[in-house]
Amino acid sequence: MSKRTYNILFHLHTVSGIVISVALYIIFFTGSFAFFRDEIANWERGHTVESSEEIKLNFDETFQHLSKEKNLYSRDVELIHYYNEQNIGVNLGASKDTLLSKEDIAGSYFYLNIKDKSTTDYVSSYSLGEFLYRLHFFAQLPQPYGYYLSGFVAFFFLFALITGIIVHWEKIISNFYVFRPMSKLKTVWTDAHTALGVIGFPFQFVYAVTGAFFMLKLLLVAPTALTLYDGDDKKLYADLEYAHPEFDFQNTPLAKPVSIDALVQQVKDNWEGFRVNEVHVFNYGDTSMHVSVSGNLAYKDKINGYGYTIFNVANNSIHSVKDPTKKTSYLDAVKGIFFRLHFGDYGGYGLRIISFILGLIGCFVILSGVLIWLTARNKKNIPPKKKKFNETVVRYYLAICLSLYPITALSFILVQVINPAGMSLLYKFYFIGWLLITTLFILKKDNYFTNKYTLLSGSIIGLTIPIVNGICTGNWIWVSYVKGYDQILFIDIFWIVISIIGLLILRKMNASKKIQNH
Repeated sequence: MSKRTYNILFHLHTVSGIVISVALYIIFFTGSFAFFRDEIANWERGHTVESSEEIKLNFDETFQHLSKEKNLYSRDVELIHYYNEQNIGVNLGASKDTLLSKEDIAGSYFYLNIKDKSTTDYVSSYSLGEFLYRLHFFAQLPQPYGYYLSGFVAFFFLFALITGIIVHWEKIISNFYVFRPMSKLKTVWTDAHTALGVIGFPFQFVYAVTGAFFMLKLLLVAPTALTLYDGDDKKLYADLEYAHPEFDFQNTPLAKPVSIDALVQQVKDNWEGFRVNEVHVFNYGDTSMHVSVSGNLAYKDKINGYGYTIFNVANNSIHSVKDPTKKTSYLDAVKGIFFRLHFGDYGGYGLRIISFILGLIGCFVILSGVLIWLTARNKKNIPPKKKKFNETVVRYYLAICLSLYPITALSFILVQVINPAGMSLLYKFYFIGWLLITTLFILKKDNYFTNKYTLLSGSIIGLTIPIVNGICTGNWIWVSYVKGYDQILFIDIFWIVISIIGLLILRKMNASKKIQNH
């Protein structure tokens, strides 16, 4: 590689990394916690559920319950398992019965608790797990701009990864084994940045690609629909299998009720290990009624085993089938593998814990890259005004990013002390608290102080989280262990481990600071 090419790639790597650094740090930090979205939500609510990617309930009883709440006749009714919670999503389509009032015709979306059959809307069921999950792709910003922002950040991160590997390629093996803790500061940060960057590269590459795909696919769909489908986006979504089929309403009630449970069981009997995670009823109670039962094979059997059966209820026949045991199509492979790789939900706790660690390593790589940028510009030949500007940029950067740790820990305290906290309070507490903590560290104008006390405060607060949970709910660690409250127990231990590691790192930092001072 010529020196000119090297310099171009090096500067592109540096500039692309610096520009997206804050947004990327937020994505990685909150995204790491999002691996345990369901555990956090269940911990907050005091629930525990069996770790299974399927709906477990009596469907006939559930539809009878829903019928008492709202007239289901002629509606499309969808029950879907989004997350590993006691709540499942219920989507009631608008009624096709034109004799009803506008209020009765309207559709609705809500969550149904599979244990007590209580219903809640999205806002009232909002959890800290949901908040952190959605923050990692900036869903709290006005949409679709938040999605696009996270998508472009992922895209430029991919660019930074590739240029970084090219820049370090010739010495990537030799430099990987080099660590010089007693050298000057820039050397220490460079060694850590290179080694951890290489370790986390496959993980970061996967998340850059899949993140860009999920958040920017809307931008790809629009021109595709205009050029290849003459503006018919419904046809495009149908070909991509993102849309449900449609059946003409006959306005003739069925002679006798249909057992949804029997249809679900028939599908499960056909494919061993099949997990039903969605039941969609078209034109409920009408002679045109169809029932779609869809789901996946267990991930240990087939990582991409999506399938469904659509039943024609009136004549007791099968309308269409997608066999999950057959060879996976290219379309299903792309969609399914991207989802599985991004969510990391196909390997149990072990994979998600590894992903969490690699996510935090990503945070450190981003952090070290910024500090390398600063120390490289802290030279005698740099004008004082420019040097001060560089230091100010990094001070703001560190304050914004590192403040995420204590405010996240404080939010875990909040949702137990005030339960349910609700969307509005959670938004105000997290964002205003984050702003106040950030402002405090910016005004202090000491990066070491910021690093030390965000780590110290976050770790101390983290150690109190299991205690607060025990006081507020009675679910002490030993109680959760005895009763088999796995999700609750996991989050309590999770915070203890994170906090202890944080304090150990802080101890090392203090020791290194003393050595440098001497």
